[in-house]
Parts: sequence; structure tokens; C-alpha cells
Amino acid sequence: MGKIAVITGASRGIGAAAARILAENGYDLALSCRKNMEMLQTLAGDLEKNYRTRSFCFCGDMGDYRQAGEFISKAQEDLGPADVLINNAGVSWIGLLTDMTARDWDEVIRSNLTSVFNCCHEVIPAMVHRKSGRIINISSVWGCCGASCEAAYSASKGGVNALTQALAKELAPSGISVNAIACGTIDTSMNAFLSPQERQTLEEEIPAGRFARPEEVGDTILSLCNTTTYLTGQIIRLDGGWI
Repeated sequence: MGKIAVITGASRGIGAAAARILAENGYDLALSCRKNMEMLQTLAGDLEKNYRTRSFCFCGDMGDYRQAGEFISKAQEDLGPADVLINNAGVSWIGLLTDMTARDWDEVIRSNLTSVFNCCHEVIPAMVHRKSGRIINISSVWGCCGASCEAAYSASKGGVNALTQALAKELAPSGISVNAIACGTIDTSMNAFLSPQERQTLEEEIPAGRFARPEEVGDTILSLCNTTTYLTGQIIRLDGGWI
């Protein structure tokens, strides 16, 4: 039996890329999405066919503690305890803070930050029991320095970064590493709203001269899965030298 990775927000983008890369490397997968169950099941079927990966799919809101708990509980019943948790689920909101409603704010914080708490809370007991585990949080460079017109998103990712560093100290004695990948601009549907001119302008600001591919985030995730657990509490910027 292979190792087991739990990936939230796995139906597309970074989550789907991570699922493919981990499946290629022998992991069985517990995958969640919020809306695109058909897309998620298609991905799982493809991975099962090509890599003989065992998978468990779940459609639900990881920002809701009950639904996150149901996902983790059923996944671990089906596949076994998680070796790796990848907190990738999240949303963005672009606009002036004064144009946000309280509901908008709550949605961003709940989806991006509370979801990390919910899933960590559910997988940690089994990891502590086995004195082994890796938690990888998908964050953003805006959690390190903030972005105009993305105040809630920046705040949520700043919270993810702080939670990562605090939890790493808490779990290191149990042999569990906790790290975050602070992504720059990734070529996913989250950035599909950019016009060709806006995209070109942004690419010119990035020293690497391009957006990162989701697969590059997936490769970074795999590296964190394979490296020593002594590497913990780190916020790793994957941004092509941008920030």
C-alpha cells in the first residue's frame, strides 16, 4: 500500500496538478472539491487507470467544520490515515475593501484560513499517534507583503503563514513537518480574468518572465514530501523572483 495524501481543492489547477504528480509517485489520494464533483471523479478515474491509484472523492465546503470532518473521517476509513495533508482549497476576491460586504469577508477568511484549521484539526491526531506526517499549506506571496485591492485575500494568506509557523513548532516534537508554499502568479483559472494586455504587463514584472505552471507547484509539494522533516515552519516563495 502506498502513502496517502489528502488534497483539498483538487478538481483543477494546483490541486489537480499535485494529485497527478503524487499519483505518479505512488500515493493514494483523498480528494475534495467544493462544486466540481464530476471533474474530480474524472481526474480520479484517470489516475486510477494510469497509476493504479486508490482514491476517495468528496464534494463539500472545507470551510465548514462538519463537512471537513466528514471528508477526513470517511477518507481515512476508506484509505487509511493520512501521511500528507495539502491544504489547497481557497477563493479570491478582488476590489476595494470598502466595496466588500461582511459576507464577502467571511467567505474569503472561511474558505482560505478556517479550512486549513478544520482539516489540520482532523488529521493531526493520527499523525501524532504515528509520530509521522507532513502538512503543506498552499499560500500566496500576498500573505507575505499584502496586495492592493486584495485585502481579505492577503489577510487570509497571512493567517495561513502564521498558522504554518506556529503549528510547525507545536508538531515538530511529534515528527510532523508543517510548511507553506507562498505562490506568485500561477497559470490557473483564478487568473483567467486578466486581459491579454494585463497578463503581458504582469509577466514583464516577474523576473522569470512568465507565470508559473501548476505542475511546478506540484513538484514543490513532492519535494516537501520527500525532504527531511527537519525542514519545517518555512514559508517557501515560489514566485520567479517577483516579490
